[in-house]
Amino acid sequence: MLSFNFSPFPNLETSRLLLRRVTADDAQQIFALRSNPETMKFIPRPLVTNIDEALEHFKMIDDKINSNEGINWAITLKGNPQLIGIIGHYRLQPENHRTEIGYMILPEYNGQGITTEAIDAVLAYGFEVMQLHSIEAVIDPENYASEKVLIKNGFVKEAHILENELYEGKFWDTVIYSLLKRNFRK
Repeated sequence: MLSFNFSPFPNLETSRLLLRRVTADDAQQIFALRSNPETMKFIPRPLVTNIDEALEHFKMIDDKINSNEGINWAITLKGNPQLIGIIGHYRLQPENHRTEIGYMILPEYNGQGITTEAIDAVLAYGFEVMQLHSIEAVIDPENYASEKVLIKNGFVKEAHILENELYEGKFWDTVIYSLLKRNFRK
């Protein structure tokens, strides 16, 4: 079984991005992400309605990092510390050498390859540092942009599960994509 240690926190860098630890100072940007119906359209969770709820979300992220139960990064452009998205490994399964990756980005940054670049860095960390065997992503089947970015990063479709998640009186389908370490090409 794997064990994870996210201390000291590992910043990740790409040609355009710095992935850094999310802080309480990011509350306004977390609010912008999680209160936006467009960014939350395919995420069956309630919209954040105020800064206090955004701070609660930050605290949940921070607590998981401190307890080595998950890791999320703020997606930032090099030279600008403002959070434009969040990405990370959660639902860690150390006994199976597997995690789930999740990500979201402010709509004004869609279509620029930022999510693809951030995913690549987080995959490299997962396979090279965390020593994962596989990484999965669970998405709404109608989230075509997310599907496209996953396929671009080498993920393959594993399953389409019908009506397996109940949220606000509606059953949601989910699609599972995954990537094995042996198929990862940085």
